[in-house]
Amino acid sequence: MILPTKPQQHRALGLSTLAFTLCFAVWTIFSIIGIRIAEDLGLSDTQLGLLMATPILTGSISRLFLGIWTDRYGGRWVFGILMLTTAACVYLLTFATTYPMLLVGALGVGLAGGAFIVGVAYTAAWFEPARQGTALGIFGAGNVGSAVTNFGAPFLLVALGWEATAQIYASVLAVMGVVFILLAKEDPVSAGRKDNEQQRSFMEQMEPLRDPRVWRFSLYYFFVFGAFVAMALWLPHYLIGVYGLDIRTAGMIAALYTIPASLFRILGGWMSDRFGARRVMYWTFIASVVCTFLLSYPPTDYVVHGIEGDVRFRLEMSLPVFVALIFTLGFFMSLGKAAVYKHIPVYYPMHVGAVGGVVGMIGGLGGFILPLTFGVLNDFTGIWQSCFMLMFIIAAAALAWMHYAIRSAERVEWAANKEQTDLPELASPQLFYPMNRKHSQSSGAGSPLKSED
Repeated sequence: MILPTKPQQHRALGLSTLAFTLCFAVWTIFSIIGIRIAEDLGLSDTQLGLLMATPILTGSISRLFLGIWTDRYGGRWVFGILMLTTAACVYLLTFATTYPMLLVGALGVGLAGGAFIVGVAYTAAWFEPARQGTALGIFGAGNVGSAVTNFGAPFLLVALGWEATAQIYASVLAVMGVVFILLAKEDPVSAGRKDNEQQRSFMEQMEPLRDPRVWRFSLYYFFVFGAFVAMALWLPHYLIGVYGLDIRTAGMIAALYTIPASLFRILGGWMSDRFGARRVMYWTFIASVVCTFLLSYPPTDYVVHGIEGDVRFRLEMSLPVFVALIFTLGFFMSLGKAAVYKHIPVYYPMHVGAVGGVVGMIGGLGGFILPLTFGVLNDFTGIWQSCFMLMFIIAAAALAWMHYAIRSAERVEWAANKEQTDLPELASPQLFYPMNRKHSQSSGAGSPLKSED
C-alpha cells in the first residue's frame, strides 16, 4: 500500500471530522426540540426521556453493521449514504403528529450516531500507526457537535419552531453528505483490498470477535464513553437534587463538563501515540477508580462516644470539591476514549470496522443503559451517590481485567524469551530493545495474536 501524502491525510481527516461533528449534532437534536414536542403533545417525563434515548439506542446498535459495511465497501460511500439517509429521516420526522410516529422517526435519527465507527475506519486507513492515535483523537473531538446543538438549536427553535429546526438540520446534513461523496477519496485500505484480495465473507469479517481482547476493549469503552455520556445526561438532575441548584446553573456546569472533555480526546490521542495507549488506559482507570470512590461516599453523620460525652461530626462533599472531582473524572475518561481506539487499528488493521463497530456499540449502549440504571438505583437505595458506586465497580473491574491480561502476556514472554505483544510500550523490560521494536512494528502489529495482552 502506497503511503498517502500529508495533504491527502489532512483532507480525509478534515472532511471526516466535520461530517462527524454534524452527525453528532443531529444525534442529540431531541435534547432541544424534544422540550417543545413535549409541550405540544403533553408528554410525561418518562415519555420525553424515552424519546431522547431512542436515537442513542439506534446509533449504538447500528455501529456494528455500519462498521462491517465500511470494511467491505469503504468509508467514502458508507459515510456519504449514511448522512443522506439520516437527513431524510430527520426531514420526515417533521410530519409526525403522534408519539408513536415520533419514536419511529427517532429510530431513523439515531443512525447519525453510527457515523462514529464509519469515520474511525475511514480516518485510520489514511494514517500510519504512529499517528493514528492523534488523528482519531482529532476525529473523535466531533463529539462537540452536541454543544453545537445545545448552543445553536434553541435560537432556531424559538424563532422558527421545532419542525423548521429539524428541516434545517436535515438540509445541512444532506449537503454534507453530497459534499463528502464528491470531495472525499477512497481510502488506501479499501483500494488495496479491491486490488489484492477477494471479497471476504461475513464470517471472515466477524472472525476477530472470537478474541477475548475485543470484549475487554468493549468493557473499557462501556465505561470511558458510555458512562461519560450517562453522566452528561444525569449530571443536571444530580446537581439539582443533591446541591439544590437551579436548572440554569446545573445545565451550565453540565455543559462545561462535556465540551472540554470532548476536546481533551485530542490530547488523549496524542498521548497514546507519545506514551503508549496502554499506559494511558492505566492512568485513566486508576484515576477513575479514585474519583468514583470519593464521589461514592454519601453525606454521613458520625457520633463518637468520648470520655466526657459524644463527639459529633459530619462528612459531606462540598460543591467545589464535587465539581473538581467530576471534571477530573471527565478529563481522564476522555483520554481513555482515544486510547481505546488507538488499540483497534494496531491489533486489527483489516477489521477496524467490525471490531470498532462492536466496541462502539457496547460503549453506546452504556450511554443508554446507565442513566436508566442510575434512576433505578436512586429509587431502590434512596442514595444519590449510588450512581458513582456503580461506576466505581465498572472502573475497578476494567482495571483488574486489563492488569491481569497484561501480566498474563508478560509471563508468556518471559517463559518463551520473546516478545508476544504487538503494542510494545509495556513489553517486558529485558526484551524491549531496538531489534524487537523493529520486529514488532513490521510483523507483529496487524495480526491479532493469541496471547491475551
